[in-house]
Amino acid sequence: MKLSRFAAFASSLLLGSVLALTGAGAAQAAESAAVDYVALGDSYSSGVGAGSYDSASGDCKRSTKAYPRLWANANAPSSFAFTACSGAVTTDVTTKQLGPLTSATDLVSLTVGGNDAGFADVMTTCVLQSESTCVNRVNQAKAYVDSTLPARLDSVYNAIRAKAPAARVVVLGYPRFYQLGGSCIAGLSETERAAINGASDHLNAAVAKRAADHGFAFSSVVPAFTGHEICSGSAWLHSVNWLNIGESYHPTAAGQSGGYLPSFRSAA
Repeated sequence: MKLSRFAAFASSLLLGSVLALTGAGAAQAAESAAVDYVALGDSYSSGVGAGSYDSASGDCKRSTKAYPRLWANANAPSSFAFTACSGAVTTDVTTKQLGPLTSATDLVSLTVGGNDAGFADVMTTCVLQSESTCVNRVNQAKAYVDSTLPARLDSVYNAIRAKAPAARVVVLGYPRFYQLGGSCIAGLSETERAAINGASDHLNAAVAKRAADHGFAFSSVVPAFTGHEICSGSAWLHSVNWLNIGESYHPTAAGQSGGYLPSFRSAA
């Protein structure tokens, strides 16, 4: 049966659209494959808490379920260097992690600043000591973020830009830890939880400001983690884990794949 002139015309348009979309998809795949990607940062980027650690990474605990590895698996970049390390502070990034960066680097991801601000000590203080001591320690951390952290972040960001002048740099923030008024019965008080959440917001604001001033993209993970905080009943963060204390207050595998990965993907 012969096609009418209109049907033939419509068919040709449809075929042309399919071929155009296929060509665009191929071009995007080729563009993705040409990316040289370097993942820097602390335990939130190395994947502590997600399990499945690469034994070769030792104490850095780089997980195969961390968002940098998940992104690389999905996008097949032409090169991928994963140097993020558990416990890293800003000086660790500048002195130990920047080796893979070159003028050919296209994409960089980074989380850093939480350890400089005393994240581990804040949480230890709040878990083991009184409410007032907890709030005081949180306020000390916020004062550090105001007075000292910006210059430390500047040092890291300047070093990244010097070694990778053409790269798109995506700086990711930290989640709020607690859903207030949530399902937790024991543990920290609401006052302590609110103070800790406020400190996370304070840290994120400082990191975002410094990233923007350096022309870097900042991607907040707070929206992705909303509804999945500790006390939510569907947490993507570990609470205190006395059997594996290092994983406490870190994203689970679901937190990496459902929280950090889409937040990075949207800004990469």
